[in-house]
Amino acid sequence: MRKDQLFMLKPGFFKESEGPFYCGDSVAVEGLLSFCPQLRNEVDVHYIDAPRPRAAIVALIGEDNQSAPVLVLGSERVPVDAGVAIRTHKQARFIDAPDQIRRYLSSQYGVAHAS
Repeated sequence: MRKDQLFMLKPGFFKESEGPFYCGDSVAVEGLLSFCPQLRNEVDVHYIDAPRPRAAIVALIGEDNQSAPVLVLGSERVPVDAGVAIRTHKQARFIDAPDQIRRYLSSQYGVAHAS
């Protein structure tokens, strides 16, 4: 996998009989994608269903790491910003904090940064 893979929850999900909901953490990342649409050419964006298990994420970074949003780094990616908090599962590297995902995307792809 060469490109970074971004997984976010599809809006409009339900929790038991309540909803529809959207994921506020995904909205924050979606906002950066909206402001900097060129990121969609650089990163593979996947919108996934909310119920667990989230098979697409589990396949890459394990059952214990299926929170969303999550950015799984491409195998050849070297982060520009050494301050970004990157976690690992086996050989996969990932970022699962929305502010860190935005920081990485901004620095890695040279787009606007948060003030």
